[in-house]
Formats: sequence, structure tokens, C-alpha cells
Amino acid sequence: MNMRRWCRLLKSGRQFHSSSSQKPFKPPPFPPQRRVVVTGLGMVTPLGCGVETTWNRLIKGESGIRALSIEDLKMSGFDQDTQLYTFDQLTSKVAAVVPCGTNPGEFNESQWLDSKHGKSIARFISYALCAADEALRDANWIPAKQEDKEKTGVSIGGGIGSISDILDASQLICDKRLRRLSPFFVPRILINMAAGHVSMKYGFQGPNHAAVTACATGANSIGDAARMIQFGDADVMVAGGTEASIDALSIAGFCRSRALSTKYNSTPQEASRPFDCDRDGFVIGEGAGVLVLEELEHAKERGANIYAELRGYGMSGDAHHITQPHADGRGAILAMSRALKQSGLRPDQVDYVNAHATSTPLGDTVEAHAIKSLFSEHATSGALAFSSTKGAVGHLLGAAGAVEAIFTVLAIRNGIAPLSLNLSNPDPIFEEAFMPLSASKEMQIRAALSNAFGFGGTNASLLFASL
Repeated sequence: MNMRRWCRLLKSGRQFHSSSSQKPFKPPPFPPQRRVVVTGLGMVTPLGCGVETTWNRLIKGESGIRALSIEDLKMSGFDQDTQLYTFDQLTSKVAAVVPCGTNPGEFNESQWLDSKHGKSIARFISYALCAADEALRDANWIPAKQEDKEKTGVSIGGGIGSISDILDASQLICDKRLRRLSPFFVPRILINMAAGHVSMKYGFQGPNHAAVTACATGANSIGDAARMIQFGDADVMVAGGTEASIDALSIAGFCRSRALSTKYNSTPQEASRPFDCDRDGFVIGEGAGVLVLEELEHAKERGANIYAELRGYGMSGDAHHITQPHADGRGAILAMSRALKQSGLRPDQVDYVNAHATSTPLGDTVEAHAIKSLFSEHATSGALAFSSTKGAVGHLLGAAGAVEAIFTVLAIRNGIAPLSLNLSNPDPIFEEAFMPLSASKEMQIRAALSNAFGFGGTNASLLFASL
């Protein structure tokens, strides 16, 4: 190319840029406001496999927490002495474990390991597949038409992934047996593979998304999915969180950070005690919660059963500390107030709050302060019911926000606010009518808030309401 031609091209390019810059693009065509409703529920929890089993045990005040065993540590690749030594070194020996087996209400993992993908499915993925299947069947939404599959997406996140697979792989390196490493190692540990496997199982070709925001993951996954429906990216979203982190390395890590309960190893069912003076840390749990979210008119058109509307989704960052919330609870207040603002409801129109409270000394007090500050007289008068369901199921980490969102939806549907288990000596911040529920309460619940907060100072609140 000669110099003259090059100069002409440069000149024409400048002219083109100049003329186009004088006529800016029109604003993008945002769709009209789309309302989002819940049409299906599914869960796997320490209280059992399935929504009905879990809910019935929850409101009765039953516990899914038990003593740890050596088998729970998932160290089969290690010699017996190493297993015994590791178990002895753990300061916390309680956990909220999903009951497994073939009996009703138990999780049967073999059902979720198909021949094609079985070797790439870790336990946290199988929990998600099970919960998603229940939610989709509950919603009566397993579409066959291509256009319906293209407008259905998946948003399922996790907090940690499969640490037990990483532990096994590291042992192969120590034993100089790296050639034995499975080619499915990476697909088994990737958190987004839960959403990936659900989408592949049903052929869903809408948004495929996986949030990872520590213990706020489940709530963020649901809130993000709602936004995708509101923006027209999908008509239906399968949304939630999953976790299977009861293993030697995960428990050891949380023990070293002094986050887990250690005082109740001999009485496991008393270990998780949100808002109680004698709390000393959370109980690690596992499971999955999945909701089917749907655009309101789409749900009405097909005659779907509607549990509740997701009216508000608030997020915030503490910008304070990697594990500790700010003492004034401003992060929690921001998340809750933003959910309220988006919903169009006033604080005094909220009937129930499912608190994040994990049974840690600082976290529970800060959240209680935030609830009292935001809801003011509505809270101190006793008109606002609130509780933490982690007393029964422990802390499900990345699945917690999703499982507790389902509890919140069921509270609205069934008119029952679930209790806080093990609340025998309430924290001094509580007084008179401002008190967490120590027994499940039958009441009309038209609007309810579910909180989820995580390491790194990430906060999420979901506001559900009856239609």
C-alpha cells in the first residue's frame, strides 16, 4: 500500500468517526417492568431430602445436627493413623449432615449419577441436581419446546466447591502418583458446574450463571436470576445455592479461624444457638435450595401455582473486615433498606424476617442491632416476627441464603413463622417484645425478608410478598 492511499484511508476514517459522533445512538430499548414470582421449590437439607420433610421437621423444632464421625471427613485415601490424628485435631466435632440412604426423606446420591456425566459430578453438584428436579416438578415446568428451553436459564452458585476432591488430588502428589489423577478433577471442583449440569440435564439454554459470594451466594443467585427475568433475558430461572463442604480440610480451616462451635461436642443438637448468650460459633452444614422463578404473566398464562412474589433484592458491602461485620450493622441495614425500597413496601408492612444469624458472638448481635435500627417501633412493639433457622440446620454456607429463602416463602404460604432453636438465654440486646421466636408461630405473613451475609463483607436481602 502506497503512502498516498494510506493517507486517504486515514482521512476517510477520521471523517467517518467525526460524522458518526455527531449522531449518538439512541438509548437501548429497555423492556417494561416485569414482575417475578416463585412457582417451584426444592431442597436437600440436614433435616431431610425434600421440601415437605424439611419444613415439617423445622416447624416442629427438630434438629438436623449430629456428632461428626471419621467417615464424615472423607479421607478414605489416607491411612488410618492419619485419619485418626486429623479427627483428634479438630476442635469442633459437630455438623449438620444431609441424611443419606434409600428411605423416604433421605438423599440417594446414586439417583443423580448418570452414566454419561457421573464421574464429573461431585456431591455439591448432585445436591443441586436433586433440589432442581424437585423444584421443576413442583413448578410443572420441564419444557419440550425449543423456544421455552431458550427462555429458561439457571443461576445456581456455591461457596466452596468440592474441597474433598482437592484433598484427594493433593495426596496423589504427595504419593508421587499424579498419573492417577482423574481427568474429571477440574469439572468436579468448578462451582459453576452445578448450574452447568442442571442446564444440560434439561436442555435449558437461557442464562447460565453461578454467583460465588461466600455465605450470601444463595441469596445473590436468586436475586441475580430475578434481575435476568426483569431485564427480559429469560422468562423462567432455576435459581439457588448448593454446598457439600463437610470434609477434613474445610472443617479444619474453619476451626483454625475459630468460627465453629466447640463447646457442645458432647451435645451436638445444642451447638447451633442463634441469638443465645451461650453461642460460641456456627455449626457447619451442607445441602441445597433451589427455586423456580418466573415472570408473572408467563406463570399466569400457563396456570402455574404461585407461592409468592420476589419484590425486592438489596445488596451492600461492609467495606470493613474480611470476616467481621461493622459493629453498627450498616452493611445489613443497607441491604435490607435497599430491598425494601425496591419492593415499594414500608418497614411496618414486613411481617417476618428470616435472619442470617449463624450463632457467632459478634455477627448475631450486629444483625439484631440492624433489625432493631431499621424496623424501629415495628420491631420493638413485637409486631415484627423474626428468627434464625440455623439452630435446626446449621450454616449451609453457599446454600444457606437459598434454603432460608425457601423457608421465608413457605412462611408466607403456610402462615407459620419458624422458630429459633436453642434460644434459652437470649442476648442482652433483646428485651420485652423485641425477641426472636422461640416457638413456631401461626400468623398472617404477607411480606417477609430473608438475609444472607458473607465473608468479605458481602450482604444480600430478598423481600418476598404474597400477591
